[in-house]
Amino acid sequence: MQNRCAWVTTDSLYQQYHDKIWGRPVVDSRELFAKLCLDGQQAGLSWLTILKKQQNYERAFFDFDPSRIAGMDENDIEQLMLDKGIVRNRLKIQSIIKNARAYLVLQEQGVNFSDFLWQFTEGKTVVNQWSDKSQVPTTTNASDNMSKALKKAGFSFVGSTICYAFMQAVGMVNDHTTDCFCYADVVSKARKP
Repeated sequence: MQNRCAWVTTDSLYQQYHDKIWGRPVVDSRELFAKLCLDGQQAGLSWLTILKKQQNYERAFFDFDPSRIAGMDENDIEQLMLDKGIVRNRLKIQSIIKNARAYLVLQEQGVNFSDFLWQFTEGKTVVNQWSDKSQVPTTTNASDNMSKALKKAGFSFVGSTICYAFMQAVGMVNDHTTDCFCYADVVSKARKP
């Protein structure tokens, strides 16, 4: 049996996410936007809960197309509050719409969203060498700075803890523990400056 990071359960969806997605660098702006929104939905819940609802979120929010989401109104929010496929929390639903509008403002200002986010790790993957999950932080200076910048740009549900979980997921940091069978592969895929 392959050794995985200690946070992974026996759930096959969770294992697949850990083995194929978590910690691998993402540079596509739209994919990063989707992931940031989904990480915000996780607040107070387990990531597995959101992972199981990901396809429902993609359906409900136009595959995370910021232009289409930005046009959603109060009627859309009321409809989404009835959607059992997503987390029916008004503030969380509103945050995706708010984030889409903030994303478009950055775009209008000529800011590439991927570059905006990756600046907090100087465009490269921070490769950590944790031997135990107890060593892995929940926030860093980089996630603090990302959180402040995103909030200033008009995003919500982007606290430092959410930002750090996001950074781990999209390969801005490699927090696979050194005993995990994915560690070497993820290190080999790390973004270099």
